[in-house]
Amino acid sequence: MKSIVLILCVVVLLGGCAARTAVAPPEPVKAQSEKPGDDYIIGSGDILDISLWKDEAMTKQVTVRTDGKIVFPLIGEIAAAGRSVGELKQEMVGKLKEYVPEPVLTVDVKQMNSMIVYVTGRVTKPGQYLVNTRVTVLQAISIAGGLNAFAKRGKIKVFRQEDGKTVTFPFDYDEVIDGENLQQNIVLKRGDVVVVP
Repeated sequence: MKSIVLILCVVVLLGGCAARTAVAPPEPVKAQSEKPGDDYIIGSGDILDISLWKDEAMTKQVTVRTDGKIVFPLIGEIAAAGRSVGELKQEMVGKLKEYVPEPVLTVDVKQMNSMIVYVTGRVTKPGQYLVNTRVTVLQAISIAGGLNAFAKRGKIKVFRQEDGKTVTFPFDYDEVIDGENLQQNIVLKRGDVVVVP
């Protein structure tokens, strides 16, 4: 009799453990920030991590000055703002070859402090926003508190300056949140203006 009771207790305990395991909440997934690549255009205020392989003295964290330049050992001043990470790296490697044979240089954007976008019109909090990662039109509208009740949801536009001209991109809020025409939800660039009529 005791052995039957003991077996029943074990079955109940195991069943209880299984039930608890089945209803346990999943592990939270950590958000991963998108790291800017070689095509990222550097701006004033951005912080760059620059390192020369096997040389700790040539590992520096530099801030792009308001004049758009940075200073690095052996090279001195070099223009960084308005250029891609890849272009800056290529020029720096060229200059370092005078002092270091076959330099292996790494240039990473540690912090984007120049990525300002503007959201104006019928949103909850219109204004300029400093973003430290790549954002889409939908994300920018969300950062600005979302659309207000009077917004013309199908007539939103993004204005961008390219080669001295203003380029516009249409954005239909309802289509995008319904999962249609998602190509409208472009990644914003520095200085883009999202206008919500």
